[in-house]
Amino acid sequence: MKSSKQIISYILDRPYFAPLNKQICYAKFIHMLPERFQKAIAFVYLKNETFFIALSHPGYKMEFNYNKELFKGLLDTLTKGATECSWIKADKIVIFNSKIKTVEKKESGNTVPYYSELSTGNFEMKEADENIAKIFSEIKKNIKINLHTSRQ
Repeated sequence: MKSSKQIISYILDRPYFAPLNKQICYAKFIHMLPERFQKAIAFVYLKNETFFIALSHPGYKMEFNYNKELFKGLLDTLTKGATECSWIKADKIVIFNSKIKTVEKKESGNTVPYYSELSTGNFEMKEADENIAKIFSEIKKNIKINLHTSRQ
């Protein structure tokens, strides 16, 4: 019986799964970065010995441009440390803003806001009409009910 690692390595060695190996190396590179950089990267790829880093927000671009040498050093470390990623040979690094946003959706169960009653229901009624006085008394009664239920 083969172990799961053997099965996965067999699958990854197939030529039609070569893009998976690339994605694994890209993920390793991203995980080598500090957390603030990890959050800023939308995706990375290598093309014609140029390593492209796509940013999820334009505000990160200046900071990434200042740290290009750090990224080159990390790529060299990755190619030396991980033999499966030795194919990464980048002469230069290009940083650009991506139009594709990778946003993780957080599902929350209940999004209905609940507010407590702010009024005390103590206000004067200068009634000019009997119908308006009834409406105001109903409002006072509803405020007192809301006060009672919001404290529980």
